[in-house]
Amino acid sequence: MNKMGPRRTTKGRGYAYTALEPEEAATDDVPNISDDEESDQDAEMSARASRKKWQSRLKANSSLVGWVWNGGCQLLMQRAWDGLVAACQRGNALKSRTVSPGQPDLSQRYPANAICNRKYSLFSFIPKVLFEQFRFFLNLYFLVIAMTQFVSQLKIGYLYTYWGPLTFVIVVTMMRELYDDIKRYIRDKEVNVQQYYKLTKKGRVPVASSDIQVSDVVIVEKDQRIPADMVLLRTTEKSGSCFVRTDQLDGETDWKLRIAVASCQALARDEELFNVEASVFAERPQKCIYNFVGTLSMLGGKERKEEPLGVENTLWANTVLASGTCPGSGDLHWGRDQKCIEHLWC
Repeated sequence: MNKMGPRRTTKGRGYAYTALEPEEAATDDVPNISDDEESDQDAEMSARASRKKWQSRLKANSSLVGWVWNGGCQLLMQRAWDGLVAACQRGNALKSRTVSPGQPDLSQRYPANAICNRKYSLFSFIPKVLFEQFRFFLNLYFLVIAMTQFVSQLKIGYLYTYWGPLTFVIVVTMMRELYDDIKRYIRDKEVNVQQYYKLTKKGRVPVASSDIQVSDVVIVEKDQRIPADMVLLRTTEKSGSCFVRTDQLDGETDWKLRIAVASCQALARDEELFNVEASVFAERPQKCIYNFVGTLSMLGGKERKEEPLGVENTLWANTVLASGTCPGSGDLHWGRDQKCIEHLWC
């Protein structure tokens, strides 16, 4: 039992009370806490701290996941799109070049000269045709309506009344696309196997159109298709000029005048093209078929002469030689770098 301090009695009017000393009152005001209660409070505080710690970790992880989903995925998609655009633009292939007639540059890689106008391959035919057909709203609408007939609550009539017409339309379209693509393949094959003559140090050598390479000196006869973009070096006409038909390129029926390079036309024979140190600088392939910037550099004696080249000195692919024979035409652009292909991208 706690010892009481000295008691003090106060008398008033009709009542009396007993007061404790100040030190006794302060002692009685402090609650008496047992060891069990203290341990419970410590456990509760530690549990609360642990919950806060896990909540902070969860918040950090959720922010990391959000960054990966929102930021990381967007970054990856942006890089993929940039790569696709760069591949479509073919920035690495579209560069200016210097070509020496009859001397291929083995350090450079150029696209093949094979023509390929097909829209489909063996594996992409069905997916591409279906995608192209269901891009149209009506076809997609009838497909959705036909799909809903598999749900018993939405089924109205028989399935063949919905799927029959849709399947018939798709099959007829696929057959038409297959027929057109086969015709394109046959035409491409005919163009790619067309024979030309290539001028070499050993004489004339037959070569297929798809095997022509940059820097080859190709002989083009009258009424023959130009297999690649070329520079007109020589012609059998004494005036050093010839005419080409460009209706397959720009739709114009008028013949276009083309002029051979003067320094090459002045040579006595075609084989002398390999005895002179000549090179042709050509600008990077452009979409415009009415402009060309180039330079022919030839070593004459002790001095190197340069002669500017313009569009009148060129023969664009898929045009037709209308007059004369060009026994010396140096290839500049071929494959997807040809002017006719670039012009289609305008």
